[in-house]
Amino acid sequence: MSAPPSIPFNRPSIVGEEARYMAEAVARGHISGDGEFTRRCAQLLQHELGVPAVLLTTSCTHALEMAAILLDLAPGDEVIVPDFTFVSTANAFVLRGARPVFVDIRPDTLNLDERLLEARIGPRTRAIVPVHYAGVGCAMDDIADLARRRGVAVVEDNAHGLFGKRGGRMLGTWGQMATLSFHETKNFSCGEGGALLVNDEQYLVRAEIVREKGTNRKRFFRGEVDKYSWVDIGSSYLPSDLLAAYLFGQLEQKEKVLVARKRTWDRYASELGSWAVTRGVGLPVVPADCLSSYHMFYMILPTADARSRLITHLSNRAILAVFHYLPLHLSAMGKTFGGRVGDCPVTESISDRLVRLPLYTSMTREEQDRVIDAVLSFS
Repeated sequence: MSAPPSIPFNRPSIVGEEARYMAEAVARGHISGDGEFTRRCAQLLQHELGVPAVLLTTSCTHALEMAAILLDLAPGDEVIVPDFTFVSTANAFVLRGARPVFVDIRPDTLNLDERLLEARIGPRTRAIVPVHYAGVGCAMDDIADLARRRGVAVVEDNAHGLFGKRGGRMLGTWGQMATLSFHETKNFSCGEGGALLVNDEQYLVRAEIVREKGTNRKRFFRGEVDKYSWVDIGSSYLPSDLLAAYLFGQLEQKEKVLVARKRTWDRYASELGSWAVTRGVGLPVVPADCLSSYHMFYMILPTADARSRLITHLSNRAILAVFHYLPLHLSAMGKTFGGRVGDCPVTESISDRLVRLPLYTSMTREEQDRVIDAVLSFS
């Protein structure tokens, strides 16, 4: 009897006309940046999110780097970031000479703990970077109000949360800027890609310049100047229109993707709920005023040993489950900024015990049955 096929943690999913649009991009003869499909993606996102401008980028990391440039960060400045996040959330600002200030997360949503923020804002603080973990919105009312009172910017890292909401408002629309990810593991993907959302129009003209290698090329193409030249710092942040074509095929199917992911997420929550309660396992918490993007489904095991045993248990059944971030403040780089054991106790505890289950748009019921049965058989 042959072994069952393996179930990956993530599988890229074709949901619409991705291949046809890529072929159309080639036929149009424009596959570099800012072609027809780049414009279509930007227009779709701008319309759906209700933001002034969307600039597609080569990654969410590059969108964060653009935000750091636009804020004119310099050595000595400080930027507040959650300790439980991907390294890019901090590294993009460190590249400009800023010092990351790591703040612990809430034990319920695993988002930046807004209750700890005011005490960490100092005279050198320039920005707060909330991350909407797993597509569940941070307490943005509180964060945005505090930022206004203290005169600091907000840059939302919304890599997980496209089309999620908090208090009826789209994630990514609260801060002066926000970033998106279209990496292979995200709900909407083109393999590698991202976007910068510009919600404060004072940054828009310069954002176009930074994205175009420090030139005013966009103004030239719009006929606003008779030639373009080097006017500022910048880099090559434009994605190929081939990638944008693939991405547009995904974004067009927004409702289909979100419905599929919600169905899978809801079934995990329903089928594993009783098992989790009896074994002291935590499941995702979504506040009543949040609409999740259903980016991931995770479990928080009682101990690090239980987490390791569960991952092995699933692997023995050809199911790939993975853990997530390690505490940034305890990384080699984090320690150079003064990170010490005990600084962020919730992150230190959660990161040892969290495991993510397979969840992708094309996941079948049969595949999910296998994952659920395997988890329920774990002891």
